[in-house]
Amino acid sequence: MNNPKKVGNLRRFASYYRNHLPLFILDMCCALIISAVDIVYPLLADKALDLYIIPGAPTLSPFIVLITVSVLMYLFRALCNYVVTYYGHVLGVYIEADMRKDVFSHLQKLGFSFYDKSRTGKLMARCTTDLFDVVELAHHGPEDVFISVVTFIGSFIAMALINWRLALVLIATVPLMLAFVMYLRKRLNTTSRKVKESVAVINADIESAISGARVAKAFTNEDYEIEKFERGNANYIKAKGKNYKAMGQFMAGMEFFTSILRVLVLGVAGILIIKNKGNMTVENLVVFLLYIGSFTTPIRKLAMFMEQYTMGMAGFRRFVEIMDTDPTIFDKEGAAELTDVKGDIEFKDVTFAYNEGRHVLENIDLTVPHGKTVALVGPSGGGKTTLCHLIPRFYDVEKGSITVDGLDVRDVTLHSLRGNIGIVQQDVFLFAASVKDNIRYGRLDATDEEIIAAAKAAEIHDDIMKMPDGYDTIVGERGITLSGGQKQRVSIARIFLKNPPILILDEATSALDSATEAKITSALERLSAGRTTLVIAHRLSTVRNADEIIVIDETGILERGTHDELIRKGGAYKLLHDAQNLLYSSH
Repeated sequence: MNNPKKVGNLRRFASYYRNHLPLFILDMCCALIISAVDIVYPLLADKALDLYIIPGAPTLSPFIVLITVSVLMYLFRALCNYVVTYYGHVLGVYIEADMRKDVFSHLQKLGFSFYDKSRTGKLMARCTTDLFDVVELAHHGPEDVFISVVTFIGSFIAMALINWRLALVLIATVPLMLAFVMYLRKRLNTTSRKVKESVAVINADIESAISGARVAKAFTNEDYEIEKFERGNANYIKAKGKNYKAMGQFMAGMEFFTSILRVLVLGVAGILIIKNKGNMTVENLVVFLLYIGSFTTPIRKLAMFMEQYTMGMAGFRRFVEIMDTDPTIFDKEGAAELTDVKGDIEFKDVTFAYNEGRHVLENIDLTVPHGKTVALVGPSGGGKTTLCHLIPRFYDVEKGSITVDGLDVRDVTLHSLRGNIGIVQQDVFLFAASVKDNIRYGRLDATDEEIIAAAKAAEIHDDIMKMPDGYDTIVGERGITLSGGQKQRVSIARIFLKNPPILILDEATSALDSATEAKITSALERLSAGRTTLVIAHRLSTVRNADEIIVIDETGILERGTHDELIRKGGAYKLLHDAQNLLYSSH
């Protein structure tokens, strides 16, 4: 009751067993059989000693039957152990896969604002390493606790039935052993955490060094990177050494307690036998010594489970943090499908700020008629890209509204809205796949012929045909094997393939040389024909043919008109135009 959230997390964790209940029941039944065999065997040994060996005139046939039964029991135990090891781990993998599917699906629903504040590496860890700790708990946790409790209680009852006085002597040592175990497990937890932290530093250093390998070589800082890595490696060795030291103390202590218990049992039982008290026999002593292992192993397992539970639930809490992050952009109830789009866009008194900070846009009114090309120009940070990101609802307006064909974008489904908008961004992202697959991303059901046609329209077909495997050439991570211009044209080919009624071109020609820029500009003009197009550009030469040019900065819209009108006006646009002409002429 003190921490309802923990209870809630535990209940959510347990809910993942629901879809795999038959496997879970099979695992627990086999675990019960394993425990039962471990408890029953010493009793069979006691029976053999008491009836067939110690009396002096043993009867061979019943003894052989008893030994045969023992062998069959352990064969069945081995089968159950196989089931627990194999199917128990399979159960854990199924639960891990379900959790990973849930978190990945949820990540797809989260908006730009979530990714603005999240680091890729940490999100990846929550989908991989964190879930590994969770799945270890999912498989071993219930099984270990169940086996330990059954074995501990069962062995104590069995020993009490044999000689309750000696059983009480054993149970009296449990608090001391538990205190020792919990003390050392706490130290092991601390050292294990420091090992994980040092590994995380090493991983971060490696990731940074690999990602920045070109920069390191360019600045001849390879030795510095090696030294930085060696510092992390030395910390790892130090942390690992402390961990192994605590582990050694734990294992040595457990072995000491197990041995002392045997000595204690031998001493007390010997006294009872010598003094002929408590009906203690030599057979009882032998069986008690057999039960020492069954009695102490559960304590060790439960102690190790505590660490497993701590790590697993920590990973599960990080999993839950993502699952409990609500999407900020979602379809409202009863949202309509956006169909037969003409492309009339209107901004009405739009105000927007990131994370409740300074307003990037304030009281913006703008109309973009369908089929027209409107260019947004102005200094960096003026809100041009933000304005365009509000149309497909990557973010929602703080005040005002944006409509497409008279419908508020918040009243239509995200899928239909974004399906009618094509975006070419300044920072091109390509998947580590083939050229063909990257272009096909614009429309997943496109044929090879349609992909080739889109590539030709984007002026990239000839370049692709010169590549080693043509359209099947793998472009590498983020398209590293392609030039900047090639990457840009592949992304433009995607839009040709998608063929949307609304286009947003965010510095779509920024990475191109002059000759290629001219080709792409011409291709984009053909693509823009009959479509609503918003163009964000710093190079004013690329937008001089736009139907309207909007000059925007952090204060809002400064002026608007055609290229010629704005030049004649002699305002902010002409200042930008003249400054760029002076810059390029100096080169």
